[in-house]
Amino acid sequence: MKKLFLLLTIVAFFPVAMLGQAKKPTIMVIPSDVWCNENGLMVTIDNMGNTDYIPDYEQAVLNADLMGAITKINGLMAERGMPLKDLSQTMKSIKEDQVIRDQTMSNSSGATVAVTTKDMLLDRAKADIIIEVGWQLHKRGPQKELTYSLRALDAYTNKQIAENSGTMPPSYSSTVPVLLEEAVLEKMDGFVSQLLAFFDDLFANGREISVRLLVFDGTGVSLENEYDGEELTDIIDNWMYENTVSHRYNLSNATEYRLDFEQVRIPLYDERGRAMDARRFINNLRRYLKDAPYNITSKNTTSGLGKAELILGEK
Repeated sequence: MKKLFLLLTIVAFFPVAMLGQAKKPTIMVIPSDVWCNENGLMVTIDNMGNTDYIPDYEQAVLNADLMGAITKINGLMAERGMPLKDLSQTMKSIKEDQVIRDQTMSNSSGATVAVTTKDMLLDRAKADIIIEVGWQLHKRGPQKELTYSLRALDAYTNKQIAENSGTMPPSYSSTVPVLLEEAVLEKMDGFVSQLLAFFDDLFANGREISVRLLVFDGTGVSLENEYDGEELTDIIDNWMYENTVSHRYNLSNATEYRLDFEQVRIPLYDERGRAMDARRFINNLRRYLKDAPYNITSKNTTSGLGKAELILGEK
């Protein structure tokens, strides 16, 4: 009887213990593009002839109101057990390690892939969820009225997964961080619940990315080339089937020189427990194609966490 009681106690405790040990999504809070634009913190870059406008995070982290607001939100998240990556420290790491680069270039053909500061920031932080924060402050005599927005995005797909926004009643509070904390606190638990539900889906169904394969011109490689009677497109399609979570992916475009896969579900972590991202996933395909009987050289030109790109034919 005592043994039976002990066994039931262990069984009852086991789910609780596992729940306490379950991993939670890693979060980074950053300023929204709208807030950066309204505060003169956007820069322009020449992206292969096109002008892109991107947030200047290096200057943004010097804004006292922003860093105070991020600190408050980080504190609210930490109280709810959410792991955090700090924007300011991540930007320092990028600068100190000199990993900021403008382009990745093919050694042979000179083909280029543009990389934005945001791509590099997310790639360094390896956060699962990005929370964009922004606000507008209006004065009502001696009082202040704050309209705010928190928007949670899947760092890999940029899909919105949660939202917390509104306008708080006029207040005599003097600082933006205090006003923002007062404003978001009421809805914070519901906001966090949405984040955890999203992460539960990742554990169950894998992380979503997109995959693109291209061919360097003049290399003799074609996605219609056959190996033992099977076209390269079908070989790659079979590899995707075997290496995605529950075989979940969609081949949306297939030509002689291009393949596009969407809604590709990849494992959350690799065999060593590291967060799996688009670069690591497509590197596995690169190594597969490099071996016999295919012997295809390729270049991984992935930029960012959630969009894998492999160019076949040279490196």
